[in-house]
Amino acid sequence: MASGRVSSVELTEAAIARIERHDATINAVCVPDFERALAAARDADAARARGEVTPLLGVPMTVKESYHVAGLPTTWGFSAFADFVPDADAVAVARVKAAGAVVLGKTNVPVGLGDFQSYNDLYGTTRNPWNPDRIPGGSSGGSSAALAAGYGPLSLGSDIGGSLRNPAHYCGVYAHKPSLGLLTARGHTPPGVPAVPGESDLAVIGPMARTPGDLSLLLDILAEPDELSLGTAYRLALPPSRHTDLADFRVLVLDAHPLMPSSTSVRNAINDFATELANAGAKVTRDSPLLPDLSDAARLYMRLLISFLYANIPSEQYEAVREAAAGLDPDDRSLAAERTRGGALSHRDWVIADGRRAVLRQQWRELFAEFDVVLCPVMSTPAIPHDHSGMAERRITVDGTDYEYFDQLAMAGVATLPGLPATALPIGRSEENLPIGVQAIGPMYGDRTTLRFAELAEQLVGGFTPPPLD
Repeated sequence: MASGRVSSVELTEAAIARIERHDATINAVCVPDFERALAAARDADAARARGEVTPLLGVPMTVKESYHVAGLPTTWGFSAFADFVPDADAVAVARVKAAGAVVLGKTNVPVGLGDFQSYNDLYGTTRNPWNPDRIPGGSSGGSSAALAAGYGPLSLGSDIGGSLRNPAHYCGVYAHKPSLGLLTARGHTPPGVPAVPGESDLAVIGPMARTPGDLSLLLDILAEPDELSLGTAYRLALPPSRHTDLADFRVLVLDAHPLMPSSTSVRNAINDFATELANAGAKVTRDSPLLPDLSDAARLYMRLLISFLYANIPSEQYEAVREAAAGLDPDDRSLAAERTRGGALSHRDWVIADGRRAVLRQQWRELFAEFDVVLCPVMSTPAIPHDHSGMAERRITVDGTDYEYFDQLAMAGVATLPGLPATALPIGRSEENLPIGVQAIGPMYGDRTTLRFAELAEQLVGGFTPPPLD
């Protein structure tokens, strides 16, 4: 566009044509907004002709359904809110529009953003562009599928249990879970809940893209504090990347979680990537006494996560959870048991758990004095087949053995519990030609370090590859 070889209208028309050609199968864009997108593209072309320059001027992109976009429904997949239409944009949406972006529409999510898959009764099932019989991830699965399918180079997602990272892993794209509190989530709000400033425990919003450079671009646009709260007194001052060359990075590599195994294909991809890093000169280490106890951390994460997610459940459901928690064997330290305990967590117990988290954060600070990034799996396997059975009935099969479906949350919790930044990047494909990714976790507010690492890794392993749609 800057050189005049293509206009925003042409790019937007091409994106719309691609959506119309492929989305009957993929079903990523659940709320198209093509008429307004074309109007915004015409405005962008006129602005460029006047000499105006903004970071995203005329760039078509998508937005996760859970963000408020004025004039479009926000349902979070709940049928009861099919007619809820906000009259103002979320802060993140307003910022990308102010930067010149052309919003093509909203992307599909699971009900309540509560699944590794993306389907609901309102908008149906989103499918993986690499294989429609497989899931695209969740809860930002519509966004990852849209990126992989070529519906624009950027999208907005969110993450509390890996909801940016697992879709990126499954679809072979990039995503960044920012440091906790770095991006304002005002307007990424459940339907019927006031879109007011506030701090959120564990949950973040974040950018998704087909290149890590575009992740960085979008992060910079989103990262100023909310002008209605912290932005009154604070301005963005993220430190630069610790290094600019791959050979200077000190990398700790984990190919599995102690409570949740990785499949052979995932382990092989991570270990092959580690070998390539070492061959490129990076200092690669496989173990460290500084690594926090990931098993204890996973149990703590389950408690705090479910405590957060169950805060507004109906009273009768809460009482049932309390009874279930009271009936647990005190010696049962399984992740499923910890999730049940989390649903009934008292405020006193939450404060104690939060104190344990503060100690964990200090342990991570000590580790990141010796390392720059920690690599670990995003999910146990490449994209799995669709499974719409009841949540309690589901299992995940890893190399022939079944495990609790939601125990995979442990991998997301490595970064989520302490609030660390984590960039998901594609590193290979399985024997079934499905993408495999890894998450690069960095020190608190070391977002530019993990993003720079992803940019250097893109040069090493090739980065995003389009799926065979055409």
